[in-house]
Amino acid sequence: MISPNRFFAIAIGILLISASLALPQGSRAADAPGKALVALYRVAPGKHLDFLKWMAAREAVDKEAGMPATQWYMHTNGDNWDFLAIAPALTEAQQAKVDALATKKGLKTGLQASLEFRQFVSTHTDTFVNGPTSATQLVQQAQGH
Repeated sequence: MISPNRFFAIAIGILLISASLALPQGSRAADAPGKALVALYRVAPGKHLDFLKWMAAREAVDKEAGMPATQWYMHTNGDNWDFLAIAPALTEAQQAKVDALATKKGLKTGLQASLEFRQFVSTHTDTFVNGPTSATQLVQQAQGH
């Protein structure tokens, strides 16, 4: 079993390496990091394909609604998670647009979607982050520059 500190270090390392892929560079000011949602999923036994199909249906809605793509990573060795996703954090207006389109396509939203989703996972985490950025920019922010 991996320690919580090691798990956190691995997750942050993956985030730092890949967060630049999550947000289009033109969608924010040059010096301002964007906001993203990092999620780790441990899928319930026997539910991997169902989980992926469920996520792919929502990914298609996001694309049709003009939202930036989520970056997906699949576990191959090491820790006990199955998938890591890094997605841009949506504004309330963007989420409302996605939800309206999902409802139109017969997909569940809100609490109903949340409950439906939980049949596919054993555990998951969601963390909102700022980025991508650099270590130098973080030092400057920490020093008040």
